[in-house]
Amino acid sequence: MSIHEDDHTGFDRPRKRSRPRTKDRPDYSSKPEARVVSIDRGRYRCLLDGRIVTAVRGRLIARKGIIVGDRVRLDGDTSAEEGTLARVVEVLDRSTMLRRSADDADTFERPIVANADQLFIVTALADPPPRVGMIDRILVAAYDAGIEPMLCLTKADLASPDELRAAYEPLGVPILVTEPGSDLADVVDILTDHVTVFVGHSGVGKSTLVNRLVPDANRATAEVSELTGKGRHTSTSALAMELPDGGWIIDTPGVRSFGISHVRPESILGAFPDLAEYAEDCPRGCRHQTGAVDCALDEAVADGRLSEERLASFRRMERAFS
Repeated sequence: MSIHEDDHTGFDRPRKRSRPRTKDRPDYSSKPEARVVSIDRGRYRCLLDGRIVTAVRGRLIARKGIIVGDRVRLDGDTSAEEGTLARVVEVLDRSTMLRRSADDADTFERPIVANADQLFIVTALADPPPRVGMIDRILVAAYDAGIEPMLCLTKADLASPDELRAAYEPLGVPILVTEPGSDLADVVDILTDHVTVFVGHSGVGKSTLVNRLVPDANRATAEVSELTGKGRHTSTSALAMELPDGGWIIDTPGVRSFGISHVRPESILGAFPDLAEYAEDCPRGCRHQTGAVDCALDEAVADGRLSEERLASFRRMERAFS
């Protein structure tokens, strides 16, 4: 044996073995498609052919990759029998995704719902009083997501809707007004055959409205606190419900803040094609705010091509970022 030989030669630490990677992903196109209607502690309740199937996240799905409103494909036991579990194996492409951050200091985006094409901003006219700043922020989030916003004013028996009408009609936002026991035919008509997410401050009557639209929804309701004048959270998680006449509504928990730090201010202009046309003549970097030098929107107002009210309403959206 050579003096340079080592008895331990060839006995290195065992190398880590791993399964060879592949770019080929499983094909789940033949698996049944369902809609996620609620999420609770890692369990996804999915509507499939009229029955609710409980599922867990498949191993190829990102941890935070499933939200209420998602269209998904299921594998495993989809019988919906008690004690059975299916697996979410694929999340289909989303048409829209509504997001918010906890506040403007928080840059972390929180997805709220997927695939909604309408957003109902539910606001009480009194008890609690309307918060214009929050309405504006939710509008900004809707425009950014490509979802058509609407304003639903509740408790019209307690206060007049005229002031809010004047503030938001120039934006072209549809406005519906309700009060206890009022006819909801106009509301039903605008919701039918759409997927509409309901968002609003706690205590504005959102759950009461949902219970009237979907009689078996049984969403919890509560009165506004006499001490603080604020509503209490009654809905604790988002829930998608099918409407009797077609379409879906997605009720979300009441919010007390709505951060929009994820939204770029320049993206809002795209929701107003008429303003965007005039803004093409603005100097580079123009923010279109009040007092902006050589802003073409002011020129459009001056020569009568654009109404002063519409520009003022648009600029109020811009102030939501400040």
